Amino acid sequence: MTQSPRKPSGSLSASFVARVGLMAALALIFSYVEAIIPYNPGIPGIKLGIANVVTVIALYKFGARDAVCVSIIRIVIAGLLFNGLFGMLYSLAGAAVSLAGMTLLKNTGLFSVAGVSMAAGVLHNLGQLLVAAALIEDLRIFFYFPVLLFSGIAAGILVGIISTLVLKSLR
Repeated sequence: MTQSPRKPSGSLSASFVARVGLMAALALIFSYVEAIIPYNPGIPGIKLGIANVVTVIALYKFGARDAVCVSIIRIVIAGLLFNGLFGMLYSLAGAAVSLAGMTLLKNTGLFSVAGVSMAAGVLHNLGQLLVAAALIEDLRIFFYFPVLLFSGIAAGILVGIISTLVLKSLR
């Protein structure tokens, strides 16, 4: 009788790697599309965040670990290709704060996908402002938060609606 080979503890399954790789690639494509769209509302730092649709879907369909991995992979590669080092730093900070908030809110069961996504949009902007305040050593940058609050709400609702529609079609 032969024994099947065991996975070493801490190793990742092939299905996890494939799933996260495919989702990160899709999110990276969305990041690229957003980078080439001539979208400029005239307000610095405002983006639609369409790549976050993939992160929200990963969170709801597969869990926080998948969402974190997809987000980190996308941000690092997009940073190297399109955004530069500071863009990557701001995005990683925003993603860390928004993913923590999304996970907490999702786990309460009190919020819709759009509600969780809306909060994530606002938290992402807050995370970016925290990094900016640390880098420039000036708290006056938080005067810009009301502008980012409204843009985060709008983008988060849009991402949440799209994510809801995709999640319904996946079920």
